[in-house]
Amino acid sequence: MTYTDPHTPPPDHEPSPGWGQSLAGGAAGLALLHIGYAHAGIGDWATAHQWVKAMTARPVAADRNASLFRGAPAVAFVLRTTGLPAYSSTLRALDEHTVRIVRVRLAQAHERIDHGVLADLGEFDLINGLTGLGVCLLHAHHADPTHPGDAPLREVLSYLVRLTQPVSIGGTTLPRWWTPHGPSGRPDPRWPTGHANLGIAHGITGPLALLSTAMIAGMTVPGQADAIERIDRFLDAWRCGPQHSPWWPGMISAREWANAAVDQPGPQRPSWCYGTPGLTHARHLAAQALHHPAGIDAAQAALVACITDNAQLHQLRDDSLCHGWAGLVHTARRTLTDTEPDSDSAQALADLERRWQQRNPKTLHNTPSASGLLEGHSGVALTYLPADIDWDACLLTAPPVPISVSALAVKGTG
Repeated sequence: MTYTDPHTPPPDHEPSPGWGQSLAGGAAGLALLHIGYAHAGIGDWATAHQWVKAMTARPVAADRNASLFRGAPAVAFVLRTTGLPAYSSTLRALDEHTVRIVRVRLAQAHERIDHGVLADLGEFDLINGLTGLGVCLLHAHHADPTHPGDAPLREVLSYLVRLTQPVSIGGTTLPRWWTPHGPSGRPDPRWPTGHANLGIAHGITGPLALLSTAMIAGMTVPGQADAIERIDRFLDAWRCGPQHSPWWPGMISAREWANAAVDQPGPQRPSWCYGTPGLTHARHLAAQALHHPAGIDAAQAALVACITDNAQLHQLRDDSLCHGWAGLVHTARRTLTDTEPDSDSAQALADLERRWQQRNPKTLHNTPSASGLLEGHSGVALTYLPADIDWDACLLTAPPVPISVSALAVKGTG
């Protein structure tokens, strides 16, 4: 089943400002798809290059608001997935912009922490913040261990370590990543004193996944293992439901924090961005990073309980990668594919795949009509590519790539 013709050319003009360099909903996401098609032999490189040209038709944004999903870092991420030397000089220029953006935003973040001010989601999250920028740097490091982004990547990891430490605000001890606003990132009367966000897209699960992926790849900074354990303990403390079928809230309000109890009556939709799938995937990475076999088993068991719970699956309202069926299936694949072929986990994944393939999109409340990566049909189409096509590091679901001893030795002598 394909949602996007692998030979579809880009439009003659940019539909909206910033569309070209948007990984979430614009040409950058579609370029990623067509590059994936070319790697898989489904499409051709000529079409992929047309989409790259559409992505870079206008000057690339390199302001401080640029992120993994917008502007220079997004364009660099997409170009790097081609693996083509033809883009090397362009990537060098984009990487310089990305490093400059990282340094500016790190300075602002540390200044905020020094003054005891709470964080905005956009400072640290995957979609808009330093976690996403760290993904760009780690993605570059995986492609080339001699990449000059090594030092700024370590600086991002050190910042995330600092972010996991507690802070006292008005006599109340909070995690340093507590945000004073609502989940939208803006003041919200429903969240008068802010919230703790647990999602992988906008919350602390994103930093957990990056810290863990980096550690598996051999990229470490002082305190990194402690930070991973700190976040994992936090998530364990807010686990809800029975032992055999745990779930987590997407957000924790100030009242819930004060009462040490979740008001939410049951699990929310099982999505990549919020909910059990994205969170258990990050915990799975954390257990791998810390060499904790019991943690690996616990994360996989929690995900299996989720994907075999019809009450949770019935909450899915669309096919999208961000919060629909595609994201659930893709995250489950990445978390469960290393299980034994005859295990309960493998059977649960096979049943989920069958349900995904046999579903009737007409029964869903919202069928993706846009072309974007996160909420459109290009993201759905990417989930149909072979598992060895490297496109999903931007979701922090790509298999971590360990750095070889020989590569580290070369890097150390450079």
